[in-house]
Amino acid sequence: MSHKPFKAVIPAAGLGTRFLPATKAMPKEMLPVVDKPAIQYVVEEAVEAGIEDVLIILGRNKNNIANHFDAMPELEQKLREKGDTDKLAKVERASDLADVHMVRQGEPKGLGHAVLRAQAHVGDHPFAVLLGDDLIDERDPLLPQMLAEYDKRGAAIVALMEVDPEHIHLYGVAEVEVTDTDGVVKVTGLVEKPNKEDAPSNLAIIGRYVLGPDVFEVLEHTQPGKGGEIQLTDALQELAADPQKGVFGVVFRGRRYDTGDKLDYIKAIVQLASDRDDLGPDLRPWLKDFAAGL
Repeated sequence: MSHKPFKAVIPAAGLGTRFLPATKAMPKEMLPVVDKPAIQYVVEEAVEAGIEDVLIILGRNKNNIANHFDAMPELEQKLREKGDTDKLAKVERASDLADVHMVRQGEPKGLGHAVLRAQAHVGDHPFAVLLGDDLIDERDPLLPQMLAEYDKRGAAIVALMEVDPEHIHLYGVAEVEVTDTDGVVKVTGLVEKPNKEDAPSNLAIIGRYVLGPDVFEVLEHTQPGKGGEIQLTDALQELAADPQKGVFGVVFRGRRYDTGDKLDYIKAIVQLASDRDDLGPDLRPWLKDFAAGL
């Protein structure tokens, strides 16, 4: 398909209550995963997929996110004077990654409302939505395939992952049909956070979506759903029911880290640090010794 370039939207207005008191003054998206804030991994993922225009949806007390992606001339000059080129490059990378914009959500009224706040910036471009606390390992790229499927089908694309039925109530869940492409399904229905007995499958929506600007028209009349919030899942359900539009899912089988959950956040740090050349050789033997002593 021929269309305007993709943009990226990263909702980051949540309160992060699961990490209190750490997130009382620090946005959960700024919590470090090894030595970078979680949200930087997400912006880097969008850039690696070829997206240069990134909009971050902020909430109250989230100014640290904007500061992180701004240049810091004083710090950069001090590092330059010290000859610390390695740290200088890391600091400059955050501000040079992409054309990063910010808009405030105001009151957190759900993911659908956050996406709707991006309408003025996105305009008539297709766009990717990347949740700010959901990390996809760079060795298992997902977004490029989703963008390609959007180009092929001209329909909304969601990322799906097989989930243990005991945890299915934490996700939006898809009812699906097979397609002629391996690993791609047609979504025929969506249920937000069902009980495991009511779930139509074990395929859960994870924090990646590729959408056309037509989703804004749907979100404008989407009523508050579960939790009293405007759910993106409800808007996608309407698109899935429209034979002229439709929704498709890319089934992801790679490595994903949910940094919005305390245990998964700790696991993400350990896994990513273990795989690094600068940390892994010392960390892996220590982990074995530590585990053996439990």
